Amino acid sequence: MNKKTFILIGFIILKFALQYILLSPEYDLQRDEYLHLDQAHHLAWGYLSVPPVTSWFSYIIYLLGNSVFWIKFFPALFGALTLLVVWKTIELLKGNLYALILGALCVLLSCLLRLNTLYQPNSFDVLCWTAFYYFLIQYITSENTKWIYFAGITFAFGFLNKYNIVFLFLGLVPAILLSKQRKILAKKEFYFALILGLMLILPNLYWQYSNHFPIVHHMKELAETQLINVDRANFLKEQILFFIGGLLVILAGLYAVLFYQPFKKYQLFFATFVFTLLIFIYFKAKAYYAIGLYPIYIAFGAVFLSEILNNGWKRFLKPIFILLPLLFFVPMYNIAFPNKSPEYMVAHSEKYKKMGMLRWEDGKDHHLPQDFADMLGWKELARKTDSLYDLMPNKKETIVLCDNYGQAGAINFYSKKGIKAVSFNADYLNWFDLTTHYKNLIRVKEFDENNEELKETSPYFETAAIGGQIKNQYAREYGTTIFVFTNAKININKRLEQEINEEKSDIIND
Repeated sequence: MNKKTFILIGFIILKFALQYILLSPEYDLQRDEYLHLDQAHHLAWGYLSVPPVTSWFSYIIYLLGNSVFWIKFFPALFGALTLLVVWKTIELLKGNLYALILGALCVLLSCLLRLNTLYQPNSFDVLCWTAFYYFLIQYITSENTKWIYFAGITFAFGFLNKYNIVFLFLGLVPAILLSKQRKILAKKEFYFALILGLMLILPNLYWQYSNHFPIVHHMKELAETQLINVDRANFLKEQILFFIGGLLVILAGLYAVLFYQPFKKYQLFFATFVFTLLIFIYFKAKAYYAIGLYPIYIAFGAVFLSEILNNGWKRFLKPIFILLPLLFFVPMYNIAFPNKSPEYMVAHSEKYKKMGMLRWEDGKDHHLPQDFADMLGWKELARKTDSLYDLMPNKKETIVLCDNYGQAGAINFYSKKGIKAVSFNADYLNWFDLTTHYKNLIRVKEFDENNEELKETSPYFETAAIGGQIKNQYAREYGTTIFVFTNAKININKRLEQEINEEKSDIIND
């Protein structure tokens, strides 16, 4: 084993270790993770929330035992592979050992540490962006058309993971047209690769068509409830923070692809960066959507700096570029990860507020960062729902109906009683089992000071009661109430079917 391989293995081991060390056991899984894990039990070519790839990994996790270790393993794996692709890109660009170490450090000690703690499509999305650019560099370097096919397959899997990769395509097309690399458009392999990619994503496109394109409804809802609160100035500020320790390396990479003679053939990478970022800004995208854009420029920058810092007084700057990611990691460690108790974070809320971390998707400041608040209260909810379910006269005829996908997914994940909770929210809309004739209802409702659930629903049942509430004051679900209704006086199944059809109709009409 040579020195480079030994160092690379060391970085990968450290990457995996950090992904587990940076999580405090006080926190549960995050709201979205429960939904993605539940998709393992409902495999399909598409979902209302995401394309199908995440469900494939969820199924593997389920086969491995569905433990937290494996849930956290896969995003950590995707992060490690992203680091590996950057390492291979640096080698391709003929970078030396210093360039390899600098590039690996900038990727390792970045926002990817936070991103890779969550089991969401985002980690695989960043990997697909980075791998696609790597294959493009391979093609430009060698003009071997096999790399076009690899790029096409990577784009297809990226698309089947998260539609966000379409932004890569939108930014790359004008960049290619404006560069000398537009000669690729004259190659038949380019069109064969397009056809191959289209064939791979066709099942998902057919699913979207068959289900009246729910992505349109999802994007409209996203725009109305979340993207409307996106501030473009904050978007740009967060771009700087994502890879703050490697910011100078990224800037050096952008300079290098434009002016550094050995990188002249890669000039389209400057244009694609600008076009892609402008498209994100125009559509008021969430800041983290653009994270996949940056790792490849760390490779360019690391190689460029390793060359220009070799001679004279500039060689004394080499340690500084190595130290910067390490120095910036210290404050990042203290504020960016769920490694502090909620009590500690609330007591030091001012520093989190200054960083903009307390601003939620509703545009307001709260007591904890949204992702952290979304990792609390779920075990409590499942435990209390289990205890109420256990008291029901006929469990098989009891349905657990939740307000949102986080509640339903968390109950299903932690339940010791085999509960299969549902909701009219997100993908759970398609997962109701109406073959059972329900007589009892456990209703999980988000907190509302004017909640009329007991008053409105109790006339349809013989008994009605409040069974419990989420007491964790730091949880986003704080105050969520569990209502128990038994012995229905109406046909619950018919009522459920009506509401399901109404919700689906709303999606179609949108």
